[in-house]
Parts: sequence; C-alpha cells; structure tokens
Amino acid sequence: MKYLVISDIHGSSYYAKKIEEIFERENPEKIILLGDLYYHGPRNELTEEYNPMEVSKILNSHKDIILCTRGNCDAEVDEMISEFKFEDHIQREINGVEFFFSHGHKYNIDNIPPVGKVVVYGHFHTGFIKEENSIIFANPGSISLPKNGTAHSYMIIDDENLILKDVDGNIIEEKRYI
Repeated sequence: MKYLVISDIHGSSYYAKKIEEIFERENPEKIILLGDLYYHGPRNELTEEYNPMEVSKILNSHKDIILCTRGNCDAEVDEMISEFKFEDHIQREINGVEFFFSHGHKYNIDNIPPVGKVVVYGHFHTGFIKEENSIIFANPGSISLPKNGTAHSYMIIDDENLILKDVDGNIIEEKRYI
C-alpha cells in the first residue's frame, strides 16, 4: 500500500491544490494528514492564497482515504468543516512494521512515543529522515510554510521506503524502513 503524508497546510489553498497534483502523480491508497490544516497559527505569516474553506473542500474530496492527526493549531471548529475524523495520534502497521503518526508537538525525536519503530510527525516545518537508537524518525516538512531553508515537501511511504519529496516530485531523501 502506498501512503501520501502531508503536514502543516495552514490554510493555503495554493498548496492544497498542489496536493491534488501530488495525488494524481503519486496515486496513493491512503493520505495521512499530520495536522495544522486550516489555521496559520499566531507565529506564522499568512500562507499563500490563505483560504481554509477551500482547503477543506479539497481535503473533503478525499475523505474516504484520509487519516488525520490533530495539530496544535487545529481546533474543534476545524473538525466541523472536515468530513473526516481527527485523532491525537495514529498507530498503524505497514508491511509488518509498527508506525506511529502524530503532529509532533507532543511526540517527536526529543519525546519518543511508547510504541513504533518508525515515528512520523510534522510540526517543525522541516523535512528529514533519520535513525537513532533503532527508531526511524521522519518528518514530511511543511507543504506550505517550510522553515530553515527546506523545501515545500511531502512524504511517500511505499512497501519498503520512506521517501521525502519536494512538491514537484523530486526526491530529497529516502530510507528503507524494512
């Protein structure tokens, strides 16, 4: 199964439309959203083409294949415009490997969750894949507000690999997780 992992859209309809392009190009069976979908947050500038309702329409068009974690900028009202459920975290076995998905403001490389060989989280707006103490930590970065000179990015999880890509589909980093 192929997963598309997106984080930190922060209300950008411009980058939500890019998700549609990515979806067509990558053809995933599931989309995992790691939170901070609509609100830009008090420490961030407005995103390009800030339009949370348009973002919700685009995301809701994929409601049947979306798994979503709640970010620190997500509120109860965000769930009211979303036709999919927000979870605090998601535990999922992928090809026999235990994955733990969260936004990242609670669990991350500095506060490791109690389960998971692969920990995938957003929040920091910086994409990476690294291994420490036999745990793989991966962050798809922010599709709309990347920080620290990183690219607008997303992640693909396929049958064997974590693949960090920029919005044009160019591979930034790749790691085998099996």
